[in-house]
Amino acid sequence: MIFEEKYECMDRAALRALQGKRLCETVERAYHKVPFYKRKLDEIGLTPADIRGIEDIVKLPFTVKDDFRREYPFGLFSVPMKDIVRLHASSGTTGKPTVVGYTKGDVTTWGRCAARTLACGGGTADDILQNAYGYGLFTGGLGLHYGGETLGATVIPMSGGNSKKQLMLMQDFGTTLLSCTPSYALQLAEVAEEEGMDFKAFKLKAGFFGAEPWTEEMRIQIEQKLNLKAIDIYGLSEVTGPGVASECLEQTGLHVFEDHFYPEIIDPETGQPVAPGQQGELVFTCISKQAMPLLRYRTRDITSLIEEPCPCGRTSRKMRRVTGRTDDMLIIRGVNVFPSQIESVLMSVEGTEPHYVIVVDRSGTMDDLEIRVEVCRENFSDEVRKLEDLRQRIRHEIHSVLGLHATISLMEPKSIERSLGKAVRVIDSRATANKKA
Repeated sequence: MIFEEKYECMDRAALRALQGKRLCETVERAYHKVPFYKRKLDEIGLTPADIRGIEDIVKLPFTVKDDFRREYPFGLFSVPMKDIVRLHASSGTTGKPTVVGYTKGDVTTWGRCAARTLACGGGTADDILQNAYGYGLFTGGLGLHYGGETLGATVIPMSGGNSKKQLMLMQDFGTTLLSCTPSYALQLAEVAEEEGMDFKAFKLKAGFFGAEPWTEEMRIQIEQKLNLKAIDIYGLSEVTGPGVASECLEQTGLHVFEDHFYPEIIDPETGQPVAPGQQGELVFTCISKQAMPLLRYRTRDITSLIEEPCPCGRTSRKMRRVTGRTDDMLIIRGVNVFPSQIESVLMSVEGTEPHYVIVVDRSGTMDDLEIRVEVCRENFSDEVRKLEDLRQRIRHEIHSVLGLHATISLMEPKSIERSLGKAVRVIDSRATANKKA
């Protein structure tokens, strides 16, 4: 199903013209209504008249996360507070949260984009969506909720947690669509196994998973354990929340809803655009938002764009799965390491569960890398020699991929803490170690 064929299947030339028109309007509004952007443009001698089409977007300055904190709470808004009907905020780990505002029109657009997301995965008005994303200031819960209602589906606003009840209602209500983080989907599978429940007896057909990085190997695990099609979705609070991009049933990249969110890929070091198809940092400009006209926001997410048309009929460019973030990258003994690389290795080794923690510490001047991974229940009781073989196999594969030697700690089933929201995969204690030293 395609929810808004007029825009999702738009001729590329017509789409580019629409993007140019909306960009010009957005820059005009930002310049005259947001003092922050007027200062930014004045500093480089740029005026709205210099932006004549989408090709001029590279002339605009970047917006970064620290700008939200400096303009906290409402400095990036372009409308008076009487026109703001919704506030959301990210749960930033340090400092002030990033605050985003929505007009009534923005909420409507958000709902339609989230409905497109569900339709990309085969969702229709006949479906029952169980929404296990957290509700509140986090955009995930309400974003998918309004998407489901806009699509015409029946929405079960479960939020996260209470897994036994989740499964009971999933079975009793005949849930067909599930939305939650990928790590929570695996937790549901774990609880279902404990309760003797078989997902093959459920009516689930698709799940919409995002809000944290996950690998193709984890997708395979989720699809096998939950007996559904696992759809990768993308969104971030600063841009709008869920509804920015989504895989379709082809599962070959995430369609960016380009009539609202214009994507660029830049070299994270130089800020310059990369060649088509090359990997780099994802940048978004919101070209239709009323409350907060965001210009060239550096997401820190690492991906690339796919220009080739998709068999599903949608004409928007697709982005590849996010492999990590520039600020999540670990430098261990001089080697650049993304957690997703380690996850791919762990998920490919038979005998492990998809629950792990990466611990980085420092002894003197040397970085220590420890990987704690749960072992399948049937393997944990194996004789010591077999467990040692598994440990050495993981250690060898990690070294082959990263060129680093790591300490592998095999953990008993369910010993690693589960999270109802975004899973905590990395513990980097080096800063603490340095202070003690």
